[in-house]
Amino acid sequence: MTPKEKARNYFLEGFNCSQSVFCAFADRFGLDEDTAKKISAGLGGGVGRMREVCGAVTASAMVLGSVCAPIDGSDTESKKKNYELVREFSERFLERHPSVVCRELLKLGIKMEKTAKPDERTAQYYKERPCLKFVEDAAEILEEMLGG
Repeated sequence: MTPKEKARNYFLEGFNCSQSVFCAFADRFGLDEDTAKKISAGLGGGVGRMREVCGAVTASAMVLGSVCAPIDGSDTESKKKNYELVREFSERFLERHPSVVCRELLKLGIKMEKTAKPDERTAQYYKERPCLKFVEDAAEILEEMLGG
């Protein structure tokens, strides 16, 4: 199963955008599925459903950091390489979508949701919300960048 298919399945199982993308790649950096779900849980809905940077995008930055980030604080070359990859990812995402900001992607016109309570995942939710497409595209871009 491809990471895109994995990410899609996670999202359709009810996991948030961030969890869906991050978990699809967790095995690449030796993280078990439950730990990956926990680490990425708070980033869904644009970080805690505040509608800031899309959870699929933040998870992608985490994936890229997990495969190529510095482990020494003074390693500026690795930091630079990681930032370059995150920026490349963002540019590729922006080729497909008008923004990396959740509220802008969803055309909500708000600063923050009034409630932290997630929307119920119904057939109508999946029909109206483009989030699945963001999840799939993020996973596909990462797959292209990292190689199959």
